Formats: sequence, C-alpha cells, structure tokens
Amino acid sequence: MSPTLAPWATTLLTPQWLLAFYGLLSITYVHFRGRVRHRLPRQLMDHSTFLAPLNALVYLSSSVPRTPMLDPRDFPELTLLRDNWQVIRDEAAALYGVGAIGQSDGLNDLGFNSFFKKGWGRFYFHWYGNFLPSARELCPHTSALLEQAPRIKAAMFTLLPVGARLPLHRDPWAGSLRYHLGLITPNSDACRILVDDQTRSWRDGEDLLFDETYIHTAENQSGQDRIILFCDVERPLNNPLARALSWLVGRTLAAGSASRNRPGEPLGALNHGFKYVYALRIGGKRLKAYNRRLYYTLKYLLLAALLAWIFWP
Repeated sequence: MSPTLAPWATTLLTPQWLLAFYGLLSITYVHFRGRVRHRLPRQLMDHSTFLAPLNALVYLSSSVPRTPMLDPRDFPELTLLRDNWQVIRDEAAALYGVGAIGQSDGLNDLGFNSFFKKGWGRFYFHWYGNFLPSARELCPHTSALLEQAPRIKAAMFTLLPVGARLPLHRDPWAGSLRYHLGLITPNSDACRILVDDQTRSWRDGEDLLFDETYIHTAENQSGQDRIILFCDVERPLNNPLARALSWLVGRTLAAGSASRNRPGEPLGALNHGFKYVYALRIGGKRLKAYNRRLYYTLKYLLLAALLAWIFWP
C-alpha cells in the first residue's frame, strides 16, 4: 500500500503553491544577490520584485558571469564601436553643440523620466526596434556602425551634466547587459559610475560593460559634462527556452518603453499611456505628503491584494 500525503502537504504541492514558492525564492535571490541592497519596504514595491521570477530564469541560463562588471572584450561585436569611437564622438559632439542630447518633449519616456530632473539627457538611435529617422539623418555613421552589431538591442547618446547624481536604481530586465563607451568625458575619477560595490570612471575611447540589474548610480562631480554611447547588449543565454523568453520580453515590455527624439516619431505602446500612470504617481506623492501612514497602509494593502489574487488557491 503506497503512503499517502497529509492534506496540507498535498495542498503545498499544487501548481499554484509551487509557483508561489518559486516566486518567493526568486524575489529573495534578486534582493540578496548584490552587496548593495534597497531597504526592504522599497524592495517590496520595486519593479525587480515583480520581474524576479522571469529574471531568475535568465540568471540561471546566463552564458556569461553573473557579476556586476564584465569584460567588453568578451563580446567581439563591441570591437567595431571601440575602434571607431572618434567617428562616433564627432557625431555626438555635433549634437551636443546644438543641444540635441536632451530631455523628452513630454511624458513619453517612462524608462528614464526620473533622470530628467537631474539634468540627464539622451538622443536615441533605437530602443528594441527600428532606428529613428532623426538618428539616421543626424548620425549616419554611428547608425551604420550600430546596424552591424545585431546583438545591440538599444542605443543612445547620454549626457550627465556637471553636478548631477542619479538615484540608486536597478533596471527591470536581466536579458540585456549595459555597455558604455566614453566619448566626451572629464577623464576624471570625479565622474564615475557605481555598480553594486564596484566603481568605474569614464575615459575617452574606453568602454565598460555591466549588469544593470545590480543596484547602480552615476555622478559627475567634475567641471565638465560627460557624454557616452549607451547600449543594451543581448545577454548570451545557454538554452532555447531562456532565449525565447528574452526575445518575447524584448519585443513587448522593452519595445513598449521606446521613446523618440522629435515629435512625430513613433513611441512604444507603454509610453502612450505613461502620462496617465504619472498622474497616479503625482496623486500618490500628494497623499504621502498629506498622511504618510495612510499612504503606506494603502500601498501595502494593494500589494497584499495583488499577491493574494495571483497566488491564493
């Protein structure tokens, strides 16, 4: 006679509870994988918590080290950019000279909107989709170089002005790695990026590669603005299921956050609705200023309700 499981054990082995356990384990892993961590209340509401089950699969399938910093020379397609950095720099300098590396023309850049109040600026080439017409027109040489590197899924010039410090953050999706190529930099340790517990500074013609799902920040305490080429490089994965998942997220969530350089250029689907989400955020900030206790009570009740809806039998 085969042994039977207790009713509670049978319940815990149902797909819904197994999924809940996997979700909890993946969230715990994401929170503790680095030396620098958000405080627990912030972590619970951070986007990395909600994407943890997907990102954990990507981390497990990664063909490259799961470390904060990686060696860009392990990615041969980046050699073309590094070897042509002066050509790229010249096009970036021309844009900078006319103020074209700037902020969005409205609430249509959900991925980087929080950086704009720090003076941070950008000029997009492409973001998980087609190249923008303005990029091909104003930067034909850089666009041509980027098109020869299909593993680069997104690219832009970014500006970090004097005195700026970006907030501590981590990017939502683990299917890419972040590449920076120094173009016009202070060549000083006073202009630097901190990824987990590691620090690097930008230099003209030098590059760096890091895992942007570790908590990171950047600051420019020098006397000169910093301009780099900023790219998302597809993370190499060792199995077809993980590669299919990465492709799907890139074509939906990542592409949905695509922004533009000029009015009239296409926007990702998520950015079409960002102004409404932003209005809710403003309302939340007003409630927090009015009554912090009520704000946090409602916030965590909503989180508990969402988790219960997903996982409760």
